[in-house]
Amino acid sequence: MCAAREVDVAHVLEPATSSRARCRGCGRLIEQGTLRFGERMPNSYGEGEMTLWLHPLCAAYKRPEPLLAALQAPTAAAGELPQLAAIARRTLQHERLTRIDGAERAASGQARCRHCREPIARGSWRVRLVFHDEGGRFNPGGFIHLACASAYFEAPAPLEQLLHFSRELSAEERADLAGLMAGNTP
Repeated sequence: MCAAREVDVAHVLEPATSSRARCRGCGRLIEQGTLRFGERMPNSYGEGEMTLWLHPLCAAYKRPEPLLAALQAPTAAAGELPQLAAIARRTLQHERLTRIDGAERAASGQARCRHCREPIARGSWRVRLVFHDEGGRFNPGGFIHLACASAYFEAPAPLEQLLHFSRELSAEERADLAGLMAGNTP
């Protein structure tokens, strides 16, 4: 019987050598020359290891543990690293924050909130959720009411994280969302 072989993986922070890789967190291209985070893990399709690339800020929000491990390495690039480490540590304090995948208005009234189990009304704000699996993918995980966010995440949902993963929103929608998060009525 063959024993499973452990692969020693070291995550990496480095400038992107091309513009071909897409960020696993937000799905956008990682521009050549910009800093990127590579999460190395055992290859689930064969021997060796594979590297999953993310923007450093996306990694701080969605993969904080591996990012913090990479930041401990002496070869980690300087610059925005203290800010990234602070965001990653805050995300680690509340495990469910890694599930945030942005905010949007409900397209229909069919979805139910994962927190209160009530329907999410068409046109109301909702938070998209994703779950990370062992193969490095982020799988859709449903929605929650914007009003249920603090209770679900066991912390105030950070506006900057919601906006970071909601780049498709217009300036007016971003302002509306910010007003609602601040407790103001638009």
